[in-house]
Amino acid sequence: MCRNITTLRGLQPAATDEEIEAAARQYVRKVTGVQSLSDATREPFEAAVAEITEITTRLLEQLPERRQPPATVPPLRRPEVRARIAAQALKRP
Repeated sequence: MCRNITTLRGLQPAATDEEIEAAARQYVRKVTGVQSLSDATREPFEAAVAEITEITTRLLEQLPERRQPPATVPPLRRPEVRARIAAQALKRP
């Protein structure tokens, strides 16, 4: 269902808070079909992202280590993606 969500368990170094939130945001976008936020969707969307981020963080902390790390480096660790995320953060109110 969510092909674009990167596997976060077992990363070295461990997944960052940003990576966990980005995965949660992608999941909420996918299940709701909401791609751009309006006044009507912003609050419930952001609340869902926050809850899923917390749940995912807890889950990753509780799971045992993986025997094999994920096959690829997560996209958020690429410098060009981090630069794009930083630029988007500056645009947000």
